[in-house]
Amino acid sequence: MIQRKSDGFVKKLLSAGVIAASMVASGGVLAQAKDVEVGLIAPMSGPWARQGEVMKIAADLAISEINAQGGIKALGGAKLKLAVFDAGDSVEKAKNAAQRMVADGPNLVGATGAYLSSFTLAVTEVTERAKLPVLTFSYADSITSRGFKYVFQTSATGDAQAAGSLPALIALAEKTTGKKPKTIGIVMDNTAASVAFVKPIKDTQLAKLGLELVVDEVFTPPLANATPLIQRVRSKRPDILLLLPTAIPDAKLLLEKMNEFGIGKGKIPTISNGAAILDPDLRANMNVEQLEGVMSVVANWTTSAQKPMIEEFKKKSGQPWATQHFVTTYGDMYIFKAALEAAGKADRQAVTEALRKMDISDGPANYFPGGKLKFDDVGRREGASLLIVQWQNGVPVTVFPAKESLAAPIWPKN
Repeated sequence: MIQRKSDGFVKKLLSAGVIAASMVASGGVLAQAKDVEVGLIAPMSGPWARQGEVMKIAADLAISEINAQGGIKALGGAKLKLAVFDAGDSVEKAKNAAQRMVADGPNLVGATGAYLSSFTLAVTEVTERAKLPVLTFSYADSITSRGFKYVFQTSATGDAQAAGSLPALIALAEKTTGKKPKTIGIVMDNTAASVAFVKPIKDTQLAKLGLELVVDEVFTPPLANATPLIQRVRSKRPDILLLLPTAIPDAKLLLEKMNEFGIGKGKIPTISNGAAILDPDLRANMNVEQLEGVMSVVANWTTSAQKPMIEEFKKKSGQPWATQHFVTTYGDMYIFKAALEAAGKADRQAVTEALRKMDISDGPANYFPGGKLKFDDVGRREGASLLIVQWQNGVPVTVFPAKESLAAPIWPKN
């Protein structure tokens, strides 16, 4: 009877928050550590639903592993729990989802998302007011240039990628061919992502690197006819072609037309930006040989640091390879684990402070190019760098920089 009264008293204290869930009650009764909830806000419906589902698979997999390893040890083995919020297919829907997340998730200690930069900008306006720390892989510089205190950007920003892309490509070309490219062509859609990527290249990089722009074509998606664009490329045959569609159907149409005109399959070095041209759906809907040699500049992908885990990723996730959205979201769960271990309590402000003080080069740092997790005063990850990924034998693999590559780059030598 005395033991039962003691147990009841402990439960009252636990429910009132007077003692920690991990403390041992009198009489040797161990209280159950409370779950710690993190949010994922991403498109789970609409045209980007597949990418959102990949992010959820990654989060679920990482959380399952973390919990199987003993959960958050600093919180008595508390388990991580995922709450998913659908950002939909528009900025307005993404903002509404953020408002639901804040209203329905008062116990959330952090969140990750929101896929498109435009979505992330709207979402973080809401989460900032709620003082909810958010990890994001979205590229836009403006995400972390608004003076916000609760946003942490793990990717290299759009401007940083644009500034670093051409020097990296030229270095890659010179290393593999012994020649420096002299001319460049750009075929791009007029979406915000493509325009933002190309602007610094045209403004400063071309003149600085001595590259002559011989093809400059812009289209509005969806692309109905790729023939005039690719005819121009065939006529000028630039040393480097920046091919910048953001929609998978447009990428398919452009690449198929290049092959039809005899300038595909690596005959002209073709480089994109972002993950659209590396998506499994593209391989599933076109001749895989037509993808061979195509490259893309991205802020994350599977690297040599994750090589032992690649097969496990594919086995557990059901995905043919780990995309940047998979790798990053997976890594974000381990960032939250590290922050919670350092904070010692499931509290938003404590987790935010732990993120601000984070300075690690192992564990979750292995899931981000540069291998370092430290955020500067505005929330950008220090040392965030770009990767170049190339289609080789039907699979997109990291080929640059060498220290993080999984294969040697292939560059046309004709």
